[in-house]
Amino acid sequence: MSSDYEYSDDDIDYSDEDDEMMDTQEDGSASSDDDMDMDAFNEDFKVPSKAMRKTYEIEYDTLTQTAVEKAMAADIEHISGIFGVDASVASLLLRYLSWNKERLIEKYMDNASAVSISAGISPPSRSSVSSSAAPIRSHSSSTGGRSSGGLRRPTRQTPGKSRSPTPASVYPDAPSAAPKPEPFVCPICFDDSQTSFLSLSCDHQFCAGCWGAYLTSKIREEGEHSIRCMAEGCAIVAPDPFVRSALADDIPTWERFQELVVRHFVASNPSLKYCPYPSCTHTVSCPVAAHKSALTTIVPIVSCGASGTHKFCFGCPIEADHRPVICSVAKMWLKKCRDDSETANWIKSNTKECSQCQSTIEKNGGCNHMTCKKCKHEFCWVCMGPWSEHGTAWYSCNRYDEKTGVDARDAQSKSRASLERYLHYYNRWANHEQSAKLSIELYSKTEKKMEEMQVTSDLTWIEVQFMKKAVDEVEKCRTTLKWTYAMAYYLEKGNEKELFEDNQRDLERAVEDLSELLESQIDTEIISTLRQKVTDKTVYVQKRNEIMLEDTAKGFLDGRWSWNVSVEGFD
Repeated sequence: MSSDYEYSDDDIDYSDEDDEMMDTQEDGSASSDDDMDMDAFNEDFKVPSKAMRKTYEIEYDTLTQTAVEKAMAADIEHISGIFGVDASVASLLLRYLSWNKERLIEKYMDNASAVSISAGISPPSRSSVSSSAAPIRSHSSSTGGRSSGGLRRPTRQTPGKSRSPTPASVYPDAPSAAPKPEPFVCPICFDDSQTSFLSLSCDHQFCAGCWGAYLTSKIREEGEHSIRCMAEGCAIVAPDPFVRSALADDIPTWERFQELVVRHFVASNPSLKYCPYPSCTHTVSCPVAAHKSALTTIVPIVSCGASGTHKFCFGCPIEADHRPVICSVAKMWLKKCRDDSETANWIKSNTKECSQCQSTIEKNGGCNHMTCKKCKHEFCWVCMGPWSEHGTAWYSCNRYDEKTGVDARDAQSKSRASLERYLHYYNRWANHEQSAKLSIELYSKTEKKMEEMQVTSDLTWIEVQFMKKAVDEVEKCRTTLKWTYAMAYYLEKGNEKELFEDNQRDLERAVEDLSELLESQIDTEIISTLRQKVTDKTVYVQKRNEIMLEDTAKGFLDGRWSWNVSVEGFD
């Protein structure tokens, strides 16, 4: 009995091309394996693939200013197409509602006139603008004569031939030029020799020189991206083409104005943030950290892409890497350090607590006989015992073993426990911060050692780069250690905190060992051994740092960490 699925070898045709392809693949795989082995042998530092993102890393994109401008132009074009308005009008509408397209479309479709008035695109009405604006002096064009003062109050008439025509193409609603028999005097500078005048849709006319000075001041000194008319009480906003025309040949000011518009676009978008480093124009896009609720489970440290050193936190104003601690705890710690560090050290050195009411007392004289101003308790400043047991020996305290003195000192120790605890974590935090700042000096020392090794051995400049890599890793790990003490200060006691401190201890010990190797003197006879030791220790330090960051990040995602104070987002 045969089956439909039975077949024989004779039914199958094998081509020579298939055999050649299989042989080629086998040869190719073999050669690639050899190449991988050689690469692995030659590399001292194993760099993980970019495709594998760690738990403590987040997904983000870096954007140049050109890319941001393109995104902004796309939004303007989108609104312009929907509303059927010019790009300059669409830009003002978007700026008015902080570049929120959905909200703008909803409000504009509901009442386009009200939105245009609120955005400063069109005046409420001609009559209201005339009554509310500052008086603008102009020559009359209907009577042909002069008033007794030579100048009259402005009337809503079109300008004359004696002044240059207002560029109607600058703004859609700008009035067109028409003949006017008498010269117009600018109400700002009162210079009757001016011949060029500009006005917005409100028809408030000023000379080109005053407009240029006004726009330059607003842009350069006040950083304004939405500039209103110079007339008092007028809410009309100057569109971009008008600003460009009024600035004339002042290209730097126009570029600064464009930069301000772009910065407003970035500031209005919660998923975008400018790099805070000076003179850097790059922007970071990080949608995963755009909402505050996400900041309880991730630490959004990003880099702008312009430089590897441009690292900052996307979720808070801290312009540095503060992993592994989340933003809310990091801000709490920095605030406490600013407020309490100097105060705590001074209190510890100069004050004691009354054993009766626990009020903090500062000694203001040489006598050890102290009297609490609050509860009137009399005690000895040296042993903290009651003064009644000291008799008349106020100048010498020998009552250390008295029970009342011991109890008083125990109460003193308990009242100082929180202060001592804070100083424990603060001093270690400050120590690692100071050590990280000294890395510049360590870099210069290491570079001299690298040059020395190159001269006294057969190592090339590339081969002595292991020293610089080690210094980089030490600096990065000290930053991590610094913030682990801030996190440990707020962690609730328990098994999780003990495991956290174990990882902290292992990382700190490894960093100190590597630092000691880097500081040691170079012996020409053991350079190869030193190279191997430094390389191995650098890899180990890197691994311990990854373990510290990885475990902490997983703890935030799993909700393992509990705090001894109220932390934002953990209610």
